[in-house]
Amino acid sequence: MKRNEQMMLYKESDDKERILVVDDEVEVCNALKEFLILKKYAVETALNGPMALKMVEDFNPHIVLLDIIMPGMGGVDVLKRIRNINPEIGIIMTTAVVDEELAKSTIRLGAYDYITKPIDLNHLETVLMVKMIDIMG
Repeated sequence: MKRNEQMMLYKESDDKERILVVDDEVEVCNALKEFLILKKYAVETALNGPMALKMVEDFNPHIVLLDIIMPGMGGVDVLKRIRNINPEIGIIMTTAVVDEELAKSTIRLGAYDYITKPIDLNHLETVLMVKMIDIMG
């Protein structure tokens, strides 16, 4: 798909709540995307930090689900950069490693919340709904 066609798709989905899923595990991205599409969200995925930053600019998500630990540019660095691009985006960190201090530091850096893996989809849905109401009004 050409970039102009892709941008038209995003414009058509402007009335939908947009979520970007960022995780270096393809299976996690695909599972979350499938779940979120069923919940009527417009969803895109990114497998690394640079790809995520590009998608933030192109897709303009309302919320980013962002893995904390990824090879290369980690989630904390991506979080900081997203905050510079658009401080209004709701960022929910995800992690398989239970490191309470790391999780708290992401909140201090501007993340809305963090969720541990394996992700409880009911809890995720609740967190997304609360944050989406906060963002969309």
